[in-house]
Amino acid sequence: MRVDLLSREYPPEVYGGAGVHVAELVRALRRDIEVVVRAFGAPRDEPGVFSYATPAGLEDANGALQTMGADLAIARDVAGADLVHSHTWYANLAGRVAQLLHGIPHVATAHSLEPLRPWKAEQLGGGYRLSSWIERDALASADAVVAVSEGMRRDLLRVYPELEPDRVRVVYNGIDLDGWRRVDDGDAVRALGVDPDRPSIVFVGRITRQKGLPYLLRAARSLPGDVQLVLCAGAPDTPEIMAEVEGLVAELRVERDGVVWIDRHLPRPELTALLSAATTFVCPSVYEPLGIVNLEAMACGAPVVGTGTGGIPEVVADGVTGAIVPLDQADDGTGTPLDPVRFVADLADALAEMVSDPARARALGEAGRERAEREFSWDAIADRTRALYADVLV
Repeated sequence: MRVDLLSREYPPEVYGGAGVHVAELVRALRRDIEVVVRAFGAPRDEPGVFSYATPAGLEDANGALQTMGADLAIARDVAGADLVHSHTWYANLAGRVAQLLHGIPHVATAHSLEPLRPWKAEQLGGGYRLSSWIERDALASADAVVAVSEGMRRDLLRVYPELEPDRVRVVYNGIDLDGWRRVDDGDAVRALGVDPDRPSIVFVGRITRQKGLPYLLRAARSLPGDVQLVLCAGAPDTPEIMAEVEGLVAELRVERDGVVWIDRHLPRPELTALLSAATTFVCPSVYEPLGIVNLEAMACGAPVVGTGTGGIPEVVADGVTGAIVPLDQADDGTGTPLDPVRFVADLADALAEMVSDPARARALGEAGRERAEREFSWDAIADRTRALYADVLV
């Protein structure tokens, strides 16, 4: 059996959780399946991996049109595959066209949903209408749709009621347990501007509305004075969200020290050292289908304070591996907290409670590592994916 796996992201061009998922899934599946990867970006040296740039003539087009152009080239080259598996709307069109052109099953993994990220209209303009159309048609016609959490499955069936429930299957994201583990390296942490001997709260994520960074920055005003806030945050969606974050960070730095902003992508050795030294990790997202970054933190032995949205409560066991902050949200697709003042206060309280008891935090972190080992290994994820392939090929 040959599976062509389609993705916008693939190493070395990975900027989010979907790219991590694809890379690890491919590695696990290749133990007994022929997997051909077709990804956007510059040429790669890895055997069985083909890269696709924006077609000539579309270099200055809307980003969604550039994506569609690359998708058509990918769909042409899928000829000969037994099954095509696309990840995110960026590759969904290629999967859908390949399904029609070559008469093969299409499996689509939904890592997020366009209707639940309306702020992307700021980024894509009219392209957001194209991305939304692509996603809806591709998912509605797919032979199987993979949701990365039960929360995502509920969102899929709510947002796209035309989907048949028995075609939507849950296969969690996983974690590389060898690559992500506790590493005690105080020198590496100090080199990043963080004092490993002081309590620290670490955030890792893109500067986008869904990650909830502005709420965290407001909550940080209420934290104990000795606590460091470490922000591994870059790749802003828009100038507007970047300006808002810059302003909030500047205000926070006037009030307290220990605010460290790392705006570059950290290599894994540096990030694992940082996560291992953290008193707690924080995920203040208002939209998060699962959140691989939470698994990465847990694998490094850090407890997680996360919001009660999407798949986060399926990863973070409240009171066992961390804490879940309640979040009542608008149902208009924005995920906006109905009471943002209360949400900020609850987030601040949960973080303050975690950093005030380092021994308990350490115990929760150890429990998080055990949970990651037990439920989120890539071998287990690959087994579920192979079973799904077998079902759609019957």
